[in-house]
Amino acid sequence: MQREKIQLIRDGLETAYVNGNTASELLYKPNFVSNNHNEGKKVLSVIEDELLKCDKFQISVAFITLGGVTPLLQTLKELEIDDTHCRHFQGENGFALVTLKETDRVFLGSNKGGIAKDHAFDFNEEDMDYIQQYDLIYTNLNSYIEQDLSKLYQTKVPIAYDFSMRWTDEYLRDVCPYVTVAIMSCAHLSEDEREREMKKAQKYGVSVVLGTVGEEGSYVLYKDKFLYTKAVLAEDVIDTMGAGDSYFAAFLSDMLKNSPQHKILDGSDEQMYVKIQNAMKKASEFAAKMCAKEGAFGYGVPITGRTEI
Repeated sequence: MQREKIQLIRDGLETAYVNGNTASELLYKPNFVSNNHNEGKKVLSVIEDELLKCDKFQISVAFITLGGVTPLLQTLKELEIDDTHCRHFQGENGFALVTLKETDRVFLGSNKGGIAKDHAFDFNEEDMDYIQQYDLIYTNLNSYIEQDLSKLYQTKVPIAYDFSMRWTDEYLRDVCPYVTVAIMSCAHLSEDEREREMKKAQKYGVSVVLGTVGEEGSYVLYKDKFLYTKAVLAEDVIDTMGAGDSYFAAFLSDMLKNSPQHKILDGSDEQMYVKIQNAMKKASEFAAKMCAKEGAFGYGVPITGRTEI
């Protein structure tokens, strides 16, 4: 009996690795398993299924040295997003440790951007020409790009900036003059504090200031007028990482899409108020959907790197 099983295993190995035409039983043939979002395949799910069907379990795992960067680049390729002007450096990719407290995310720490903080962008003329093809530049306080904002501003492409929940008066004074749209995470602030901070950003030069307050909704300050939209709550919260990014992305996309010239600032004040309100609603709906997906934008993968700060 044992010899028969050994032969079945050998036949399966030969089919898998030597000659695909060799007859063998599917039960004994090794399978390559990977995460495939399009086909709904997950390594963890396959392992769990196999564990339910066996007494002993052995697994061979191969880790790609570039960690989270390699699957990210593959995802960008699948989505047909150009990465030809991305910077690549050897070192640890940026990561953050986050947990859920009820439905709110709580940051436990991060590696402060990893290798990215050690290398400047050094934008050249080719980069500038490339950037000018687009309707909008998005960046944030974790990009270590502050010293390049004046150069990017010269492209005349509007800049959208995510201040997250960490800023100072000095930082706002330095960054806001170059920014057209800003988003500020304000859930930790009182109503008076939120209005005060959003008004500061407007005072220093930002045209459209977004202030998100988690489950309480979001506000936009445009030309001294506050607009409000309630949050759309996800039915099943799985991962809130990227909720704010999803909101901002959907808001910006809708603003551009509803402008004949693909501009953030377009039309009369009244037209802008309507456009902003509609974009806020679309953004809230999209952010709720993302909270029901694994990963910051629906392409979650098992963690293979360190999980301590």
